[in-house]
Amino acid sequence: MRSTEIDRRRFLAWLLALGATPAWAAIAGAEKQHLYLAARRREGRYEAVVLRSDGSDVTVIPLPERGHSFAIDSQRGRAVAFGRQPGFFAYAFDIQGQGSVAKLPLPDDRHFFGHGVFSGDGQRLFATENDFNAGRGVLGVYEVSATGQYRRVNEFDTRGIGPHEVILLRDGVTLCVANGGILTHPSYGKLELNRDTMRSSLAYIDSRDGRLIEQVFSPQPWHQLSLRHLALDAAGRVWTGCQYIGPAQHRPPLVARHNRGDALQWLSGPPEVLRGMRNYVGSVAADVSGGTIATSSPVGNCIVFWDADTGDCLGKIGMDDGCGVAPAKSAGFLLTSGLGRLAQYLPLESAPVQNSPDQQKSAQAQMLRSDVSGLAWDNHLRRV
Repeated sequence: MRSTEIDRRRFLAWLLALGATPAWAAIAGAEKQHLYLAARRREGRYEAVVLRSDGSDVTVIPLPERGHSFAIDSQRGRAVAFGRQPGFFAYAFDIQGQGSVAKLPLPDDRHFFGHGVFSGDGQRLFATENDFNAGRGVLGVYEVSATGQYRRVNEFDTRGIGPHEVILLRDGVTLCVANGGILTHPSYGKLELNRDTMRSSLAYIDSRDGRLIEQVFSPQPWHQLSLRHLALDAAGRVWTGCQYIGPAQHRPPLVARHNRGDALQWLSGPPEVLRGMRNYVGSVAADVSGGTIATSSPVGNCIVFWDADTGDCLGKIGMDDGCGVAPAKSAGFLLTSGLGRLAQYLPLESAPVQNSPDQQKSAQAQMLRSDVSGLAWDNHLRRV
């Protein structure tokens, strides 16, 4: 049967639970627990949390305000939690909760955009920041000492406005930055100040000296398309998810992949899949094989899956306010939502969906709800 939804026969498990419940333990408890990072609000308090794949806490770091995403140095067991845009804090901590928490220094005329990445040797951290008085994006460069102290030593121009996520490519040298193109100033919150003139881009930057290596731009017909979130597939291509701030009735593509030296390749999937994302992708992740990409839309209440090699849309599942996506142990993804849900998704098969709106089945209706009162996961879930 053809369907624009992944139905029950394409699930190995749809598991929704918070904490170690018997239902979760029956499937996930049998495999080694991996660690994940997420920001959350719990009983009115903001926190960064290191959690196991069964949902249990390992380390909890109090935050002064809402958190967003993380830079992770897995080899040395440390991470940095960034405040949500406009974020004026970033806290560095040991993943196992050892030692003290360090706050990163930040100039008065800068704020964080919520993302960062460590260098391959762990000696530097690069954070996306707003030089809001000059209206330009920068990467703050922080030197990391052996004792876990952070010193801001430089900044690189991102060659754009509103840089959001930054990732390190597999060569260990090249940074890819998603310049969202949206001009903001903390005096006006997240209000877009350049809707008519904005233009987004991917910028490849040499992490050693800030040199621009390559840059590709969003298409002119969709200049209000903001490239924001990034992931790498098995072939080393960059996948990006977008937010469109133009007229709501427009339906620009929201997902693209990029191979160095080529133009951006835009992927839409069937019309009803694109329509269901409601012009917003909140997070992008690849599974452990790098062969499947997940793009979440919290406003569209769905997660959409893509074949990394062919670019085909593999289907979508429903998840109310679902945004956090991270690779599970051997296949599939862990998912989080703003309603307090933690979910594991393991597909039985992967096949391109067909345009068959008359045969839709709601995966959301098949889910065991686990809304948790007083708990809300923020946009991103990161695997350590």
